Amino acid sequence: MPIYQYQGLDARSKKTSGLIDADSPKTAVQKLKKLSIFPTAIVESEERKKESRFRIPGMGERVSHLEIAVMTRQLSTLSGAGLPLVQCLNALTEQIANTRLKGVVAEVKEMVNEGSSFADALAQYPKIFGDFYVNMVRAGEQSGALEVELERLADFTESQNQLRNQVVFAMLYPAVIMVIGLIVMVVMFTVVIPRISVLFTQTKQTLPLITRVMLIISSGLRKFIWLIVPAIAAAVYGFQRWRRTPHGKDQWDQFVLKIPFFGDLVRKLAVSRFAKTLSTLLQSGIPLLKGLEIVEQVVNNTVIARAVAQAKENITEGASIAGPLKASGAFPPFVIQMIASGEQSGELEFLLDKAAVAFEREVETAVNGIVRLIEPVMILLMASIVGLIIVSFLLPILQLTQGLK
Repeated sequence: MPIYQYQGLDARSKKTSGLIDADSPKTAVQKLKKLSIFPTAIVESEERKKESRFRIPGMGERVSHLEIAVMTRQLSTLSGAGLPLVQCLNALTEQIANTRLKGVVAEVKEMVNEGSSFADALAQYPKIFGDFYVNMVRAGEQSGALEVELERLADFTESQNQLRNQVVFAMLYPAVIMVIGLIVMVVMFTVVIPRISVLFTQTKQTLPLITRVMLIISSGLRKFIWLIVPAIAAAVYGFQRWRRTPHGKDQWDQFVLKIPFFGDLVRKLAVSRFAKTLSTLLQSGIPLLKGLEIVEQVVNNTVIARAVAQAKENITEGASIAGPLKASGAFPPFVIQMIASGEQSGELEFLLDKAAVAFEREVETAVNGIVRLIEPVMILLMASIVGLIIVSFLLPILQLTQGLK
């Protein structure tokens, strides 16, 4: 739906401006009049025009976690200053750079202005604001402490985004090294080796086994590279399709957790998200069963989610949380002990938060350790391959020079 920028006068004849979404300028004017705003100028947002004109399908429409975190922090600050919610949302639309998010906030502001609750308005956009976000806002509205919940939301989204960025950026360097190494290998086998092999063809000498293997690999790559690249792309696409299915996701999540060292890192990430999310929900006054239901959807691992679902069922039958989580085998003993202590002391949300912080630190340490380990291993691997290629072509050259003597 197009977004229009307007300037006009409110019911007190004061100048006002902002954004509004509508099917046409005429509809936008009608909407503004219902809000007791009399527009003097109304034009379609230039950003929206550029987006609709130049946008590639499927691109430029994502709202990142960082943008949500920044928006939540800004809203928390505005709300904490004592401004009415509609005024906060109106100011927010002027500060947001992402066109899609700006349009969503403008639409949310209209729904709130028409009498909808803030949480219900946000719930209309589940791809941007998930159950966790909506329920936190709803808890704030019901308790009358929306600014407090928004601040908790801002802290949570920022901490989760920071943890995610630490993992991504830490793994970025090894990934770049791997890609560069693959490019170097392909160039050597498809360009360098064929040119050197001309020398051996002219001499018609018997080549060592290692040299013949290198020439066969080089010839195969040059002949079938047009087939190899599409085959790899098709395999990646097929794998992604399979992984999106319920069965495929379940099988993949189980496999990942069994990978030495890396599986432990994935488990700690999922458990950290579980502990942090549940702690934040409980601190906001959301009931334990509802909190577990939300956490089940956000842990992003079917093994952990299944354990949480089982715990939720057991709690309805009068059991504790720690028992079913321990029986699942998916949670580390440290977390089980913290949850059991929290249940006994009545400070579950506090101890869950402590567990989340501990696991976040462990994840950061583990990622840094992986990077320090991968870097020399990849350099050694690349040096070995290059050295093997050099040796494979030095041997026949040495044979040739000895024959000439």
